[in-house]
Amino acid sequence: MPKYKKLDHTADIGIEVCGKRKEDVFISAVEAMEDLIVDLKSISADEEKTITVIGAGEEDLLINFLREALYLFNGNGWLIKHCRAIDLSPQCVTARLQGGKYNPQKQQMKMEIKAITYHQLSFHKTAQGWKARVFFDV
Repeated sequence: MPKYKKLDHTADIGIEVCGKRKEDVFISAVEAMEDLIVDLKSISADEEKTITVIGAGEEDLLINFLREALYLFNGNGWLIKHCRAIDLSPQCVTARLQGGKYNPQKQQMKMEIKAITYHQLSFHKTAQGWKARVFFDV
């Protein structure tokens, strides 16, 4: 189960995630987003996909990474259970994802996420590691 803090906002919902490494923040953010959509425990992990996105720095990379992950669900009906590996460079992130097809008989939608926003976006180093805040349009 991802460790994240839910942040309420008018017409939006946000998450705050932390990690010792930048890669950990990406992993926690994508798993938290999926957990907002459906209960992570209900997702099967019988398929694997690899995604690669580019961006101009950590914040842009995180937004583009989450957008691509959201497209997997909205465009293909595919849910992410685990983010298994992250290869992160200053302008590119590649992730190996495990998950499976959405099954409405098995999984109940908790909320619909329409988009990932730049509103109040942050990604920064802390004394404990790294922290990011992202808001979703619901």
